[in-house]
Amino acid sequence: MNAPERPSIIAARMARIKQSASNAAGARARELQAAGRDIISLANGEPDFPTPANVKAAVIEAMRREETKYTDVDGTPALKQAVCAKFKRENGLDYQPAQITVGTGGKQVIYNALMCTIEPGDEVIIAAPHWVSYTDMVVLGEGKPVLVPCSPERGFKLHPQDLDRAITPRTKWLILNSPNNPSGSTYSHAELKQLTDVLLRHPHVWVLTDDMYEHLLYDGNRFATVAQVEPELYGRTLTVNGVSKTYAMTGWRIGYAGGAKPLIDTIRKLQSQSTSNPSSISQAAAVEALTGPQDFIAEHARIFEQRRDVAVEMLNRAPGLYCHKPEGAFYVFPSCAGLIGRKTPEGKVIGSDLDFTLYLLDSFGVAVVQGDAYNMSPYFRISYATSMEQLKEALSRIQRACAQLS
Repeated sequence: MNAPERPSIIAARMARIKQSASNAAGARARELQAAGRDIISLANGEPDFPTPANVKAAVIEAMRREETKYTDVDGTPALKQAVCAKFKRENGLDYQPAQITVGTGGKQVIYNALMCTIEPGDEVIIAAPHWVSYTDMVVLGEGKPVLVPCSPERGFKLHPQDLDRAITPRTKWLILNSPNNPSGSTYSHAELKQLTDVLLRHPHVWVLTDDMYEHLLYDGNRFATVAQVEPELYGRTLTVNGVSKTYAMTGWRIGYAGGAKPLIDTIRKLQSQSTSNPSSISQAAAVEALTGPQDFIAEHARIFEQRRDVAVEMLNRAPGLYCHKPEGAFYVFPSCAGLIGRKTPEGKVIGSDLDFTLYLLDSFGVAVVQGDAYNMSPYFRISYATSMEQLKEALSRIQRACAQLS
């Protein structure tokens, strides 16, 4: 007699979300590399530069001072003061320490904010293509992601008319990411003003700005953020940033945000019952990053801009690909629409962007991320946060891969 089947211990909500595709692609690349395969990974959004020496030295000093204990749940006073100074210096935004939250990366800060505010059925407007985690976070909060497609003909940017049409009485948030992951699109001050003019007509909508790639801008573009562009939205904007991309500190896991005190207080409550404080020594590192020398940032951006130019030029010479030239971040988001329906040398039909990315990985040893993960197909994302030598070799392989399709 068969034993009765045990009910699953896994909550049903977990079936409604997916594993992060970019994390999965990076993990698969590392797995193949460990097995001896010649793999070039362009999957992860991680600067290849080392963490600045002064930041590492500050951590050693912090440990010598025994700053290795619990801290305040959502950030040390020193780090909150440094964040306030950064917002004032670079963005013209006045926040008090009580309006600042610090989490284990920008991802936790965004997750906390959504979990603290979304009720079942609330809508969150997200411009597509978008970072892979936004939609799944909304779904976990029992909200409804409202995706607004943004075509390359429009620079992958949300237009005010489309934003206005997407807003309903159930809209809780607009999430805006500039420079954008995965497209690299960047909103100018004037373009943001057009969007904020719409938001002023809808006082129930809050804005979450993900400014993680703030300092990675090219072609003379200048950064702007929503609460800076429209001061009337200051009270209902959560301005999110972190040290991961600008300071090459991805593994240190420090993100932060400034916003309305009632929201920040609620985020602190949630964090007190989940992770509690971020790493004490990582917070000491972030203080030094935000208050120490900043001159290397422009040099890093210059190097990334050179890599961007090479990536766009080489991809646009690959048969069947078209690559829009991004204004910021360290990604390109080429279309592979011209390859759909073609066959590999083994006779397999390329039916989707996922098929193409698997073909690149299996046959040519290049790891990228399919556009479907960012809710836009048929595209794929390339991170050019790697050496120029590795980048050129990977792009040459992609050119050969495209040429061999029939």
